[in-house]
Amino acid sequence: MGRPRQERAARTREALLRAAAEAFDQHGYAGSSINQILRAAGVTAGALYFHFSSKEELARAVMNAQPDTILPLLASEGMQRLVDITMVWSQQLQVDVLLRAGVRLTGEQESFGMRDANPYREWVRIMEDCLRVARDKGELQPGVEPRELAELVVESCTGMQMYAAVENGRADLPERVVRMWRLVLPGVAVPSVIARTEVSPARVRPLMEAVAADRRAEAGPGSPGGADGRGRGD
Repeated sequence: MGRPRQERAARTREALLRAAAEAFDQHGYAGSSINQILRAAGVTAGALYFHFSSKEELARAVMNAQPDTILPLLASEGMQRLVDITMVWSQQLQVDVLLRAGVRLTGEQESFGMRDANPYREWVRIMEDCLRVARDKGELQPGVEPRELAELVVESCTGMQMYAAVENGRADLPERVVRMWRLVLPGVAVPSVIARTEVSPARVRPLMEAVAADRRAEAGPGSPGGADGRGRGD
């Protein structure tokens, strides 16, 4: 009996995160209400407060869920993995509301009284891990520090998506990421790695399409936010 209950609780939590992401993405933190999120998720207030103590905690969960929308798609390592993270990110921002809401909340958090750098720090940690593997494999030029480069990539992507959002709704963000790597790779990677590293939206698109197909298949009976989540405290 324990496993079905755990699976039901996981579905309820996912439904709440997705419903909150839809609200935060469309209306921002201040413009989103708990009741609105509950209606969209199809769960009771008891179910929400079983998982999240407040609207702020729910917002933090959305902010910190960003890597979960990207990392499960990847199988590469080292420098290629770092590039793939940014390529998937640039495209998922256009189609994945959980990622998009997390990015919006992270950027706007001071407007609703929050200052949490953990989402940025987590991306730095993830990218630094990629670059440490790259260094151990001999992919980096001498003197390139994984931590410094990871921070630079996070900082560059943060500013890039903000610019692209205003310019054209992030429609050209993948192309901007390609340009970033065209300029950065020669200064950080050894020539053989530059030659074999694929920097292309087309490389990761099939992975994203497979995930989208799985998500559509889950949207039937018993999907997150359906009957399993209603009226329960888990």
